Amino acid sequence: MALTLPAHPDPLADRLHASGLLHDLAHGLGGPFHYLLPERFDANLADFRAALTEAGVEGRVYYAKKANKASVFMDRCAAAGAGADVASLGELRDALGHGVRGEDLVVTGPAKSEQLLRVAVRQSALIAVDALDELDRLLALAEPRPARVLLRRHPPAQLRSRFGLGDAQLHEALRRCAVAEDAVRLEGFSFHLSGYAVQPRADLAGELVELCLKARVLGLQADRISIGGGFPVDYVPADAWETFLGEHSPGYYHAQKAFAVGDFYPYHSPVAGADALRAILAASPGGTGTSLAERLRQAGVMLLLEPGRALLDRAGSSVFRVQGVKDRTGYGIVTVDGTSLSLSEQWFNSEYLPEPVLLPQGDPDDGPYEACVGGASCLESDLLTWRRIAFAARPRVGDLLVYPNTAGYQMDSNESPFHELPLPSKVVIDQPADNPRPRWRLDR
Repeated sequence: MALTLPAHPDPLADRLHASGLLHDLAHGLGGPFHYLLPERFDANLADFRAALTEAGVEGRVYYAKKANKASVFMDRCAAAGAGADVASLGELRDALGHGVRGEDLVVTGPAKSEQLLRVAVRQSALIAVDALDELDRLLALAEPRPARVLLRRHPPAQLRSRFGLGDAQLHEALRRCAVAEDAVRLEGFSFHLSGYAVQPRADLAGELVELCLKARVLGLQADRISIGGGFPVDYVPADAWETFLGEHSPGYYHAQKAFAVGDFYPYHSPVAGADALRAILAASPGGTGTSLAERLRQAGVMLLLEPGRALLDRAGSSVFRVQGVKDRTGYGIVTVDGTSLSLSEQWFNSEYLPEPVLLPQGDPDDGPYEACVGGASCLESDLLTWRRIAFAARPRVGDLLVYPNTAGYQMDSNESPFHELPLPSKVVIDQPADNPRPRWRLDR
């Protein structure tokens, strides 16, 4: 018997799936594709902004561009006056090209190239400095305008992290910024923290507020902190997730594939998205005293956020067409017209667990059918879903499998034209309230 893990119900996606449009797109595009729902991005962005307003905290939201390469999301940032978190010269140029202003960009990532640093300074972008030599290279650019800088703090609770400056390095960086005078404008501090827990973020954010106060004694601006991303997304219901974790074993997977539960993304989170931000703001740094929100207000410190996955929650899904079905003892192997390179969790010793939805071309003529889902390549490891899925009917050639909620990091971070297979197209879907038929366009 299969171990099920369906995604949360999504009426908007259900209407799209029932419209017949996805079958038309699969025929017209001739291969797998991703569909995007930009109105969901808008709603998620608005919710994060609302959380800041509710807490009485001044803040800015920067979309972590690496989470999805689609142009439409940069267009939405520009239209909404939101910022973008970029980590390469290509990402910076793309954001500018879609109308995001230079001063609304934050440049992150380790060991940035001189060209990236130079363009970032000229565009008045905020630069998260990760090392002393990076700060020196910034100062050596001798640009006529000051470099806007955040100093990235090495997280004391994650000593193995490769990001950030330790205590002694932070002290030295502050000294160099003070001496540099007009060459640099130290606007504050940032951190990169792995995991999704609320309290560690509140704790480290509280420490950064104190660093701002100390930096001001040196005559530095220091009026903002960035807590990065790491806001969880709730993909599946709590009961389904608990059942999955309790029963999970290699017997549910093709070839008895073994996965460590700890390697799975936490697909259920009781506090997710903007609600996770609300919880961080309500928490007391160090577990005692006033809330983080109150400390930010008292110190006159702005809060910067860099969510990626959380802004893309339910904003897109991936669609594959069935190419064939192979029967095995007790279950089958469905092969689709793409590869697991377009569903990237599979390439991190893990599995994308929210299960695909079968959209038949016509009325199904068979009963329930268990199957894993393989890609079209010659690699044994190319499975989109190792777990045996309990489909309501036996998939047939031409049917569609829709993997739900893949916009956040799943659909394009590892895509490759392996075997000269084309990369899946991205299709932007608009569903006007006054028109039951959804409209579409290719993302450019």
